[in-house]
Amino acid sequence: MPMKITTLLITALLLSTATFAQKGVEDGSKFGHGEDSIRCMENLSLYSEYYKQKNFKEAFPYWEIAFNECPVSTSRLYSDGEKMVQTMLKKEKDATKKEELYQLLMKVYDQRIQYFGDHSRYPTSYINGKKAVAMLTFKRDDSEVVKEAQALLKSSVAERKTKTQAAVLLSYMVSTINTYKLGATSGEELVNTYLEVSNILEKQQDATSKQAIKDKLGELKNQVEGLFAQSGAADCETLASIFGPQLPDHTEDLDWLKRVNRLLARGDCTESDLFYKSSEHLHNIEPSSSSAFGLMQMYLKTNDLEKAIQYGKEAVELEEDTNTKAKYHNYLSIIYLSQKQFAAVRAEANKAIALRPDWGEPYMMIGKAYAAAANNFGSDEFEHKTAYWAAVDQFIKAKSVDAESAAKANDLIVMYSQYFPGNEEIFFRNLKEGEAYKLGGWINAQTTVRAKK
Repeated sequence: MPMKITTLLITALLLSTATFAQKGVEDGSKFGHGEDSIRCMENLSLYSEYYKQKNFKEAFPYWEIAFNECPVSTSRLYSDGEKMVQTMLKKEKDATKKEELYQLLMKVYDQRIQYFGDHSRYPTSYINGKKAVAMLTFKRDDSEVVKEAQALLKSSVAERKTKTQAAVLLSYMVSTINTYKLGATSGEELVNTYLEVSNILEKQQDATSKQAIKDKLGELKNQVEGLFAQSGAADCETLASIFGPQLPDHTEDLDWLKRVNRLLARGDCTESDLFYKSSEHLHNIEPSSSSAFGLMQMYLKTNDLEKAIQYGKEAVELEEDTNTKAKYHNYLSIIYLSQKQFAAVRAEANKAIALRPDWGEPYMMIGKAYAAAANNFGSDEFEHKTAYWAAVDQFIKAKSVDAESAAKANDLIVMYSQYFPGNEEIFFRNLKEGEAYKLGGWINAQTTVRAKK
């Protein structure tokens, strides 16, 4: 055989054998060819068997070979690898080994995107979301990683919208807050992220018929709202500057009004014009205790007490929470005190006490009403002063049921005890200190004789 033909034949055979023995990673095939395809399938089978037994230690070496040599074999190679590497990362104590495992985990996501990024159900946007969550889980203290993860989360949510995983939505909110604190995200961007995440969660809730899922999404929505409220960006000025210009376009948007109204209330922005206006629009669409309370506050500010009382009563009627209902009754008693409607003060305060007997404020409101009415109580100077006995009784009661009221109650006791009758006045009435005394009139209370000290 001529030398030239022999050389060509040998070269052809070598090329044929090389092609036949190529790994999947080299030629893009599912398992590779020849012996390499057998090696690939063996390692896939071995790792899978150990993985099913949750024996990750034995599974990992076989998985690693399959991951490196036949990356197109199956997408499970990546979901299983993700779980194994994350489990190992959480357990690893050595810093160097932890970093190696972290880099391997990032490679799992990147390689999955390379070979399975066009998957119809789990495309690149889905994988990037998972990658970002992992980055924040294992490198949350690295500001550069946080910024990189934020970009991945933003693009993932923008593309997947209502298909976004719950963990990604929560991480997106947390990451945006963290980058805001790093100065890499503006307050307006943070608010927009909050709105975007909240809207997606609401749509996901509406789309499911399973109550358990609805409840979990509701809990997540409350968690997101709480994170935003505590972020530092939810101050009254920022909220007003962002939501104020949007109000004219959302006067009939119930979800928007509820969210803004709730945020303003949680941020103690109940005296802002935006809170008043959003409350009024919200109340027109769907009357609620919080919207009625907002309107009560608004009319108090404008000194329209008749309207304030009207909405205060509505707030009471619509409220279901016992403590909040008691708070509304107490607010009404404050309004009545400003109008010198003393019997009404006591009536509202007693309703608050019935709902929350361990709260000192309503008792003090009754005491203030008695003290404010003293000059017009009874028929003479002595009887005027007896009203202060009844007032101080209420302050004493307040601190006896509520330790937090003690300091304020003690101040009121000192203030009004100086208006008690003197010893001579008590003597001329044929009374003695410490004995029982009945007040008539609208106060109609049993008290104790005491002299001014």
